[in-house]
Amino acid sequence: MVHAIRIHANGGPEVLEWEEVEVGDPGEGEIRVRHTAVGLNYIDTYLRTGARPLPMPAVLGMEGAGVVEALGAGVTNVAVGDRIAYADMPPGAYAEERVMPARIAVKLPDGVDDQTAAAAMLKGMTAQFLIRQCFRVEPGMTVLLHAAAGGVGLIASQWLNHLGVTVIGTVGSPEKGELAKAHGVHHVVSYNTENFVERVQEITDGAGVPVVYDGVGKDTFMDSMKCLSPLGMLVTFGNASGAPDPLVLGDLSTYGSIFVTRPMLFHYTATPEALAACANDLFDVIASGAVKIEINQTYALKDTAQAHIDLEARKTTGSTVLLP
Repeated sequence: MVHAIRIHANGGPEVLEWEEVEVGDPGEGEIRVRHTAVGLNYIDTYLRTGARPLPMPAVLGMEGAGVVEALGAGVTNVAVGDRIAYADMPPGAYAEERVMPARIAVKLPDGVDDQTAAAAMLKGMTAQFLIRQCFRVEPGMTVLLHAAAGGVGLIASQWLNHLGVTVIGTVGSPEKGELAKAHGVHHVVSYNTENFVERVQEITDGAGVPVVYDGVGKDTFMDSMKCLSPLGMLVTFGNASGAPDPLVLGDLSTYGSIFVTRPMLFHYTATPEALAACANDLFDVIASGAVKIEINQTYALKDTAQAHIDLEARKTTGSTVLLP
């Protein structure tokens, strides 16, 4: 019998239960996948708490890697036995096996192993669309990246450095500061002991930065706008500290006719062509060695509740993988 981590109600990590589940045959346009590795991401906590409601009972998890076991009618992009990875809706990755849409599966190249793929797909494609699509950075720019030692942060820092961009990265501890430095951050700022607005202005000689990438949310949102140069863009892509307070539209002009966007990866990978381009760009920088995926924690899939506890306590760094 197949096991999965399932919730029957929204709440804290205690609602995550290890249960036997039925996995049927794939329907039209679907595949059945046997997971070899599953990624842990902050969006999973939003789904668990009900910030993004799901019908109950629900299996969480947005990202995984594994082997195709069966095909439904009309599936042509993958074959039985293919190694694949994915990072997309619908959730269901917290399972030993699942049925899922074939359209979200990407074939893995030989140079990317399953655990790396499970650790990299969601965070890596998020980094890709943030810095190559949402606001496309150029060599010589200076950017502000919050939570630079987090999963997306470590990947984005390396990629930005590879592209010739100067990275100002905020962190929450000296240990995370050292980790960020080791992954391409040029200027580390502790948001617990330093005023990051003042530090950005100091580093940029008062010019500010053209873009702020903010996955922290409430604690950094308002001050992030103060770091932007005129016509700059605040890209807010996560709420690790909670949802930001409501935005006063007049602030956009006050801070220099700035832009604010709240993008979602899935809108940037909505077509097969866009998904392939995003994933292949990620695979290329991994294969070249420009971006190294740091799997700093692994947990048994049945211990996912503990993984959530550690993630929300900010005890994790880099990527975390759950092993079926």
